[in-house]
Amino acid sequence: MNQKSSADSQVDQKSSGPAQLIRVIGYILGFSYPILALSAGTRGLYQIFFRDDIPNKLGPALSVVAALVYVTAAFGFLTQRKWAWKMSVASLAFELIGIVIVGSLSFAFTDALTHTAWSRFGIDYGFFPLFQPVLGLVWLFWPETLRTYRIGERR
Repeated sequence: MNQKSSADSQVDQKSSGPAQLIRVIGYILGFSYPILALSAGTRGLYQIFFRDDIPNKLGPALSVVAALVYVTAAFGFLTQRKWAWKMSVASLAFELIGIVIVGSLSFAFTDALTHTAWSRFGIDYGFFPLFQPVLGLVWLFWPETLRTYRIGERR
């Protein structure tokens, strides 16, 4: 008869349910943020420099800002240090505030905010800019992630 030790069963419990879901979210974020940064940044720069039919460059400029925020968050995800965790939290909080404000205003000021990654809550990007910072903040504040970044440990 093969019986598992209590340590083995604890490992099995940790790798199932919410903890496993959070790990998957972490992998998705690590993959999607650089892609979104490349997409939004390239689009914004192209619209600023090569699209003469876009008279108001505020939207494309906001896309470039969004791309910089995405790069900063992705760098923080990869650099697992306390300062990087703080930087990622600040980036995601800024992103979430930006998507809510720009997404809301884009319905009223369509001419000014049409050509941005955050317009209409990121509809051009499958709403990733709206739910991605929420998932990122959940992942960053998850106890396993906090331990990885050594948040809450004393020196």
